[in-house]
Amino acid sequence: MSVKHALLALLEQEPMYGYQLRVAFEERTAGTWPLNIGQVYTTLSRLERDGLVTAGETDSDGHQLYRLTAAGRAEVTAWFGSAVPRTQPARDELAIKLALGVSARDLDLADIIQRQRSATMKALQDYNRLKRKATDLGHELVLDSLIFAAEAEIRWLDHCEAQLRRTADRAVR
Repeated sequence: MSVKHALLALLEQEPMYGYQLRVAFEERTAGTWPLNIGQVYTTLSRLERDGLVTAGETDSDGHQLYRLTAAGRAEVTAWFGSAVPRTQPARDELAIKLALGVSARDLDLADIIQRQRSATMKALQDYNRLKRKATDLGHELVLDSLIFAAEAEIRWLDHCEAQLRRTADRAVR
């Protein structure tokens, strides 16, 4: 996820200071991706250095407001107009854990799969509960993404479990 582009998209709507950007981001993403305030200000410094935002004017409370430049507006427009690349998928800790667990001694891989399935089912229930309370289309879309990912993970865990059984059956023969 690009914090840079998320902040630019928020600043396209109106000038904001760092804390406002953090709050707006977390509101728009239904609180599912907490954003560290230090990361916000580090990113804003880079955006200013790169000429995508300007800082300077202050609001009535003395907070320094950030505003998009023409280059920043062009950058966010290009970001919205492009597909999200899938060439380098994020590292999946669960896939790595299972891949390494296959060759580990004295490890019950079926138990690991079952514990993960239980945790993912709980997360899925939580996401569905949040979605029922959602009052904003943006929140619903984020929660739909999380729901679909959790459902896919459960299907993948079912597949892993079946593969584990088939491998054990072949070893017995």
